[in-house]
Amino acid sequence: MATGVGNQVNNDIYDQLGERWYHAKDDPIALLRAEARARNPWVMAEIQSVFSQAKVLDIGCGAGLLANELARQGMDVTGIDASKASLAVARRYDTTGRVNYRSGDANQLPFADASFDAACALDVLEHVETPSRVIAEASRVLRPGGLFFFHTFNRNFIAWLFGIKGVEWFVKNTPRNLHCYRNFIKPSELTTMCGQSGLQIMTMRGLEPVIGQRAFWKMLATGIVDDEFEFKFTNSKLLGYTGFARKNLS
Repeated sequence: MATGVGNQVNNDIYDQLGERWYHAKDDPIALLRAEARARNPWVMAEIQSVFSQAKVLDIGCGAGLLANELARQGMDVTGIDASKASLAVARRYDTTGRVNYRSGDANQLPFADASFDAACALDVLEHVETPSRVIAEASRVLRPGGLFFFHTFNRNFIAWLFGIKGVEWFVKNTPRNLHCYRNFIKPSELTTMCGQSGLQIMTMRGLEPVIGQRAFWKMLATGIVDDEFEFKFTNSKLLGYTGFARKNLS
């Protein structure tokens, strides 16, 4: 996978996944599921610590790995994504039948100002050309005091080596341009984007694979990502990082 500035992220791959969203182990989508297993409980806990009955928007929701979990916790969830095929899978796996899944553009959200208590953009910002615009739209639809959750990749050699080349080398069926280096975002840049949209960073920490696990070594040897593959939060933001910001009250 080349990383030159002329490359575009291949977001069309998500239209082809179908049931593989939830079941494939010979595909980098299995890494996304592993990330979700690490992040989702934390996102839910942070929302529940602030709101007793939250209205949540999942931006770039894909097949509902987060949105369906939030709905099972009793939250009022809307998921929006550009991939209609992914949304169809999300609806099939929504055991509550209550998630409002909609097709749309993260750069121009079809919702009124101050409509949600929380908005999530996990593994989304590195897939768009103007992440500042997505963040601005997320802020617009948040109520004052609302929470904006994010996860993305840092832009440095380590993130390129592990987040792009490592996946390409060691995970089966990794497509070209799954990620492009030029779309990675330094934490300082994300902090600035949030500040420009009236969002104050409250927490930011790293997320990385558990290197010593059996499933990690199996992935290196076989290209298969088992369900036992784990990510963990860390103080280092060199690879990927997760956090949330709060919308200013005025």
